Order: sequence, then C-alpha cells, then structure tokens
Amino acid sequence: MTELILHPGRATLHHLAQVYADGATVRLDRACRDRVEAAARLVARVAAGDEPVYGVNTGFGKLAQVRIAPAETAALQRNLILSHAAGVGVPLGEATVRLVLALKLVSLGRGASGVRWQIIEMLEAMLARGVTPVVPGQGSVGASGDLAPLAHVAAVMIGEGEAFHQGVRQPSRQALAAAGLDPIELGPKEGLALINGTQVSTALALGALIEAHRLFCAALATGALSTDAAMGSSAPFRAEVQDLRGHAAQADAAATLRALLDGSEIRESHRQGDERVQDPYCLRCQPQVMGACLQILRQAAETLVIEANAVTDNPLVFPEDGTVVSGGNFHAEPVAFAADQMALAIAEIGSIAERRIAMLVDPALNFGLPPFLTPEPGVNSGYMIAEVTAAALYSENKQRAAPCSVDSTPTSANQEDHVSMAAHAARRLIEMNANLSHILGIELLIAAQGVEFRAPLRTSAPLVRVLEAVRARVPALGQDRYMHPELVRASWLVRSGAVTEAAGESLFPGLEGKT
Repeated sequence: MTELILHPGRATLHHLAQVYADGATVRLDRACRDRVEAAARLVARVAAGDEPVYGVNTGFGKLAQVRIAPAETAALQRNLILSHAAGVGVPLGEATVRLVLALKLVSLGRGASGVRWQIIEMLEAMLARGVTPVVPGQGSVGASGDLAPLAHVAAVMIGEGEAFHQGVRQPSRQALAAAGLDPIELGPKEGLALINGTQVSTALALGALIEAHRLFCAALATGALSTDAAMGSSAPFRAEVQDLRGHAAQADAAATLRALLDGSEIRESHRQGDERVQDPYCLRCQPQVMGACLQILRQAAETLVIEANAVTDNPLVFPEDGTVVSGGNFHAEPVAFAADQMALAIAEIGSIAERRIAMLVDPALNFGLPPFLTPEPGVNSGYMIAEVTAAALYSENKQRAAPCSVDSTPTSANQEDHVSMAAHAARRLIEMNANLSHILGIELLIAAQGVEFRAPLRTSAPLVRVLEAVRARVPALGQDRYMHPELVRASWLVRSGAVTEAAGESLFPGLEGKT
C-alpha cells in the first residue's frame, strides 16, 4: 500500500486520486506540527479563560449564548459528536470515506483548527490500519460543515458508532481494538473542528470527478468507434476547425478523436462514393460537445483541489496574533456549484452517446447496417432494447442534472439560514456516473458490432485494440441471447479504464489543461 507524505495546503489532484482510487494512506509532513500545536495551545488558554469564544466555551448554533464551564468542555465535545451523528441512508463507499479522512488531515494540518497533534496521529493511524468509519450518506445540507456525516467519522474516533476493518462492519471499539488503537478523548474545540468542514461534500465530488473523467475518455473512444461504424467523416475533427473556435478543451477532444481514427480503412472508404455531405451532430459535433464537457470537468477540478486544501471549520485559530475568529468557510457553495456543473457534463456525455446508439440501430440512419445490428433481423431483435435501456438511463440523468445549489433550506432555528446542498449535489453524481457507464457500455457493444459489419475494411490500430478488449469479454452478437450479463461486462470495460488502456492512455486529454 502506497503511503503519501502530504504538505497541508499543497495536495494535488494526483495525490487525491491515489487515495481514492488506489487506497493510498496519508501522513502529513511533520513540518506542520509546530503550527498545529501552537494553535492547540491557544485553544487551551481560551477554554480556561473568561471570554466567550464560540464552540470552545459556548454551546453551538443557536445555543452559542450558553457559557460552558472549563470542567465541562470534554463533555461538551463528546455530546456534540453523539448528538450530531444523525445521518441516515446507505453508507458512503469506503473509498470515499478514506478520502474524507485524508481531506480532514490536510485541513487540520494547516494549523488553524486548534486540535492537538494526537488528533492528526489518530486519523493517520485509521488510514494506515484500515479502520474506515461507517458514514450514512444522507443528512448534510452543506453548510456549517457536513455536520452529520463528519460526526459519524468523529464518533469512531471516540469509540462510538461503527467502522469497517478488514472488510468487516463492526462496532467501532472492536474495529479500533483489532487495529491496535484506543478511542481518544476530545479536547476543547476538537469535536467541532472534526465535524465543521466540507470534507464529505468535497470527497464525494472529487470521487465523482475522477470517475467522470475516466468515463469522458471512454466516451471519446466509443464515439470514435461509432463514427467508424457509421462510416462517418473525420474532417470535422481537423485541428484548423477547432483553432477557429479557440476553446482549448475542444481542441484536445478533437485531437483525441483524430488519433483514435488515424489509419482507419473504413475512414478512408468514406472519401469515395459517399453521397452524404454532412454527418449528424452526434458524430460531427463531438469536439464541441465533449470539449465543453471537458472544460467543465477541468473547472471543477480546479475548484475541488482548492477546497481539498482549505481550512473549512469554524471558528478559525490564528496563533500568530492570538485570535480565534468565527467565519463562514464551512459553507460549501463552491463545491455545490462544481457538483452542479459536473452533473451537466455527465448528462451531456450520455446524451450525445445515446444519440449515436439510436443512429446505429436505425436502418434509416446507419448507412447500410442491418436493423438493430443483428445479422438476421425479424426472428432476432438484436440491440433493439439495449438502445431503449440507454434512452431510459440518459433520461434519468437529465432529470438528475437539475441544480441542487439553488435549493437552500434554512436549518437550526434559522441560525443557518442559507445552505449549499453540496453533499447531495455531489452524492447524486454517483448514480449519474453509474448510468453513464451503462450507456457507454451499450454504445461500446453496438459500435463494435457495427465496425465488424464493415469487414473486410478494418478500423484504426487503437480501435482494433479496443475491439479486441471487447471481444475478450463479450462475443459478437449473432442469434439473440440473454443480454444482461454482457451489458454489465461492457459497463465494467468502460468504468474500469480498460477501454482507454486498450486504445492507449496517452491519446486522451487530462484534467490539468487550461481552464
């Protein structure tokens, strides 16, 4: 298992992807320890003093006017965690929760939260020893922090709630003991520092971003395969066309499509005897649509990396001048906007792919291919209902693409009167990506079948490798057969990155391009 040494404030998208996708563990650069401990000493002084400071020696939210005696600060923090662990619903995936832990480490390591170094060490140990809190997915409105889900994380640290350890869900004390860890007792402000913050919303959005980019790249491959299956033209992908528009992401998408189709015999046959002047938009406008989607994903990446490195709890501790300041960094509006934009991109990638699927199964549009791509139409239905499934999924994604960030609901007796809804804006992307992977899997099978009908003409070398990857798991469709398992396997090819790996990963644009 890879261990990353992260400097708070400098985590990159590559680092975060290693935690999410590869299960890497995290240790903070020890250079941050002095500042962390200086902030903790300041909080300890404030907790013992007479001046009221929110969340240190006062109640929370609407109860901020209630003073808490120094002897009760430990009970205050423990009760905060227990009362706020009020999430419901299906637990978040372990990869997402591990990313939450890593993001919390990066934030606390900035030394503006006032926690002791012991808190840092506990989070590091949980990652290293595989103690992953069970975090119900619903309950955050994305302001004042992801309070409920983060409270479920903190609950495990104090020996409450449940956790996974070595794949087994169990009471947290058992999981901690199995990993050689003891529950901790929270000091002043530490419970508040753990549950204030945008780490759950951000982890959900980052996970969705990583998966959406993988699907975006696969969609360029399936789109190129569909272009060849339809004997479409690659002329609209010329660099000069994109240069006249000026969008870098559009140019990047077009460059990938050109590279994927380079050397195709089917493509060359289009130059001779084809009476079509223009291809339908689902083929011709791929650089424009996919480029716009890539631009959104890149913008979201920029926002989410900033957020991943941010201090988003409250109040903030400034050891340099000895002040503790209440602010609003816990408000997850930037994450909500990024998630809403990503939902648009995910929906549109599926939308244009579904149109290519519909074109290829339609004998009126598919330039000589048999109806529904079956060699014996009539007694066989071929891919007729697979196309219907794709339409159903893309319609679901259109419905889920409605913005969440505009739907503020006041909470906590109107103390928290404007919220972001970032958590469920990001969480719905999980299902949207799953739907998209099935749409693209269906396109992959249909486009592969279409290209094979063009024999003896061969497609390009990169797309031949994609076809080989497909046929290693799903044979060509002759007589109708039970289709569901094949759709599942095709979705896996898309979702796992096997399609882009077969084509050649260097052909595909990354998320680090210009914004």
